[in-house]
Amino acid sequence: MSTIHASAVLIGARAALVRGPAGAGKSRFVLALLQAGTQGILPFTRLVCDDRAHVEAVHGRLLVRPASALAGLLEVRGLGLRQLPHEPAAVVGWVVDLAENDAARMPSAAGTLTLEGVTLPHLAVRPCADPLLMLVAAIRTNPARQGPRDATLAATQHSNHSPKVPLQ
Repeated sequence: MSTIHASAVLIGARAALVRGPAGAGKSRFVLALLQAGTQGILPFTRLVCDDRAHVEAVHGRLLVRPASALAGLLEVRGLGLRQLPHEPAAVVGWVVDLAENDAARMPSAAGTLTLEGVTLPHLAVRPCADPLLMLVAAIRTNPARQGPRDATLAATQHSNHSPKVPLQ
């Protein structure tokens, strides 16, 4: 079992493992995910851990658990540590890396990465991007097929207006 600087939130049956340097907004993103669950934007959400996570591969799946001293605690900037209901363990379904300066705006393929020998979907989030909107879109939509529409998408990249994509 490895201990990493990360947070995790259970979203439905799988957890999003959130990584990033200190100050990248991991705890703020966790709080936003939890609020999205209470508002019905995401299915059931529950804190797994904040700041420190134990991860281990078990039967081809990556499990995440809270560090025992931090179980159920979430840091809310300006308020300090807050006690929340939490899950003692979860299977990781996504890895979200915050503050990734080299994240592609329009990646050519779905990203994956390998942790502890387990390959997982990966979402790299640039510092200026909204990780909540990106993860909700990744969970609720499928990648577009390659074809004529790619030219239209490429053209919109150069305009001042981004196309609006509803999440529901």
